[in-house]
Amino acid sequence: MALNEEGTQRIGEDHPRAKLSDAQVEQIRDEYEEYPQGHELHVGYRLLAKRWGISHSMVRNIVTYRRRNQWAGRWKRID
Repeated sequence: MALNEEGTQRIGEDHPRAKLSDAQVEQIRDEYEEYPQGHELHVGYRLLAKRWGISHSMVRNIVTYRRRNQWAGRWKRID
């Protein structure tokens, strides 16, 4: 289980309220960054939100690293 640097909270897909896996978050970021804004094939927040079943504000927070921006400082094994 991934924990924050202090080891007090679960982060990423291990958080109890997580709706997306870490791989899905990376895929959203990759899709958004594939073509620059202004390019005819650029995928915006609203289209990604519709594809993934989340709000456009959550997509914005994911691609701007306001969400899922922590790296695991510690790992805890659960048996």
